[in-house]
Amino acid sequence: MTAAPLSPRGRAAVLAAAVVAMVCDGVELGMMPIASMAVSRTLLGEAWTPTAGGDWFARWTAGLMLGAAVGGVLLGAYGDRAGRSRAMGVSVVIYSLCAGLGAWARTPTEMLVLRFLVGIGVGGLWPNAMALAAECWSGASKPLVSGAMSAALNAGILLLSTIARVWPIGADSWRWLFHFAAAPTLVGIAILVGLPESPAWRAASVTRQPLALLCGPGLRRRTLAAFAVAAVPMVGAWAASKWMIPWADTVAGSVAPGYKAATQGWWATGATLGSFAGAVVAARLGRRTGYLLMSALTTVLTVAMFRLTAPLRPSFLPVVCVQGFVATLFFGWLAVFLPTIFPTPVRATGSGLAYNGGRFATAAGVLAAGWLFTTLGGDYPTVGAGCALIYALGLAVVWLVPDDGVVPPDEPRQRG
Repeated sequence: MTAAPLSPRGRAAVLAAAVVAMVCDGVELGMMPIASMAVSRTLLGEAWTPTAGGDWFARWTAGLMLGAAVGGVLLGAYGDRAGRSRAMGVSVVIYSLCAGLGAWARTPTEMLVLRFLVGIGVGGLWPNAMALAAECWSGASKPLVSGAMSAALNAGILLLSTIARVWPIGADSWRWLFHFAAAPTLVGIAILVGLPESPAWRAASVTRQPLALLCGPGLRRRTLAAFAVAAVPMVGAWAASKWMIPWADTVAGSVAPGYKAATQGWWATGATLGSFAGAVVAARLGRRTGYLLMSALTTVLTVAMFRLTAPLRPSFLPVVCVQGFVATLFFGWLAVFLPTIFPTPVRATGSGLAYNGGRFATAAGVLAAGWLFTTLGGDYPTVGAGCALIYALGLAVVWLVPDDGVVPPDEPRQRG
């Protein structure tokens, strides 16, 4: 059965909804890196120390990543069964409401539970939004659409950083941020009520056991390859790169309260450009060549960020911006190639399993980085530079992806 494609207005609505939802998703992802020290000061009280604050930053990040991994699999499967747009709306409502509840957290453990629940919604959005866009847009438009959606995620982080520079986040003024994060609930409701569904999903036969198919002999190798290439930039970003923000807060917070927001803002500016450019670069260079270059450059730049400069030095913020640009090229690459690995009936489940399965590895990596941080007595440069070597694993795992591209049976084969 072949369904009629969406009208130009319908495709525009899909893209607009996906971009807005991804911007809101970026706000959720950017909250704890910029607010964790202020939140931990309040929730830990007299037990707070800079090392304890860094340890809880790692735990909250791991909780978010673990929730995202679970949400990506469960809500990805839900999107294959019930529809992409419905699963998108549910994801946005979950992460918005649970983020808003963080304003009433009384203990670090309560915040940890809420960050896990936020992660479920955050993880569910990506596979469904990407699958919906991939099925509604095709041809030359697809890399640009994928790039716009990836850029939107980091644009949300940039938006949050800009707001935080105007209204600094401190131990006595962070709860407003969580109230603000609840606002996208209205976006989720609008998606549930009015967003059109994917014609390809409507035409495809619904698969009742998508996980069994993905782990079966026909798709197992593709699933493992997708998991590996998604895990490297995920673990690298959260176990290595994100330490620059609490590092900036620790070094500069007493003399320049807005410096941590500026740090995240410079990174997000580079990341917004990089995640958009990554889709175009990936389409031009191909799967292996693009991924190899990204892995090598990100390793070098991340080590340089932690070893060759430091917060408050003139070179720090420019290096942070360039590192954000290069490190997020990966996510444009994933936006282009990850959905194409899987056939339509299991596309959202497969993308969610691969992309958010990488977050299971990320949760473990962040906890390990947190343990290393505590063991080294809060040495940010050593932890950041050491964990940056995770990016170098990309030089090996890319060879799991066939050089002619991993293309599902229901899509035209093209060279990558």
